[in-house]
Amino acid sequence: MSTTIGVLVMAYGTPGSRDEIEPYYTRIRHGRPPTTEQLDDLVRRYEAIGGISPLAERTAAQVAGLAARLEQLAPGRFDVRFGSKYTEPSIEATAAAFRADGIGDVVGIVLTPHQASMGSVEYMTRAATALTDEVSFHPILEWYDVEGFAELQGRRVVDALHRLPEAEVADALLLVTAHSLPARIIEAGDPYPDQLADSARQIADAAGIEHFEVGWQSAGRTPEPWLGPDILEHIAGLPARGIRAVVVCPVGFVADHLEVLYDVDIDAARVAAEAGVLLERTASLNDDPTFIDVLARAVLGAVPQ
Repeated sequence: MSTTIGVLVMAYGTPGSRDEIEPYYTRIRHGRPPTTEQLDDLVRRYEAIGGISPLAERTAAQVAGLAARLEQLAPGRFDVRFGSKYTEPSIEATAAAFRADGIGDVVGIVLTPHQASMGSVEYMTRAATALTDEVSFHPILEWYDVEGFAELQGRRVVDALHRLPEAEVADALLLVTAHSLPARIIEAGDPYPDQLADSARQIADAAGIEHFEVGWQSAGRTPEPWLGPDILEHIAGLPARGIRAVVVCPVGFVADHLEVLYDVDIDAARVAAEAGVLLERTASLNDDPTFIDVLARAVLGAVPQ
C-alpha cells in the first residue's frame, strides 16, 4: 500500500454543454426523463446565465487549488482527485482509481459546508461503498465550523453591505441561505437545519451584524413539503416588516453556478425589485486562496495520525 493519502473531493456536477442538459436532468431525476416543460424551463434558466453553468470550471479550479495548497504544506503526501455525483468522473470511478493505485487511506470532502442525509452523507456512502474495506476512509461530513470559514464569509457580507446606500446599511437584513431539502429530514433528526442556523450566527458575528435570518432556496419541484421559508417568499415579505435592504449570503454554495447566478442574481433580484427592496449578494468563494486554505485545514484535520 502507498503511504500517500488520497483526497476525494466531491461535488454535484453540471452539464458541460447544451446537449448534455437533458441526460443530466434525467440522471438527477433518478432515470426519469423530464417533461418537455421541465426541460424547456431548465434550458431557459441556463440561457439566462450565458448558456451553461460555469460550475465545472469553478470546481476544477477549486480541486487544483486544494491540491497545490496541500502540496505546499506537505510535499508528496497527498493525491487529490475529483469525483462527481451526476457527471464524469463519477465518485465511484475516482474511488476505484484510488483503490487500483494502492492508496490505503482516503479523506473524503464534499464541496458543501453542512452535513445532510441527502447531501454529504449520501456522497460519503457512495464513496465508502466504492472504496470497499481495502481502503481506510476518513469522511468529512461538515466543515462549516473550520477555522476561518465564518470570517471569510463575514468579510464578504461587509463588502456587500458597503455596496448598499449608506442610509440603508444599519437596518439591512442578512439572509443566510442554503439549498432546501424535503422537510421530512427534520423528523429523521437531520443536523442540516441546525448547522445552517449555527453557520448564520457565526457569519453574522464575524460581520458584526445584528439582523440576520435563515432562508432556503432552490427547492425541488415535487409535491412534498420542502424546508422554508423560501428565499422568494422571504424577500417579498420584507417591506411589510419595514425592511428595505437585504444582503443574501448563499453559504450553502461555494461556487458560481445556477443556484447562485439564476436563483439569487436573477430570480430573487426580480422579486426584490418588485417589492422595492435593495438586494446585494455576497461574492462566491470559487478558488479564493483563503477559501482553499479552509478546505486544506479541513483535510489536514481528518488525516489519520
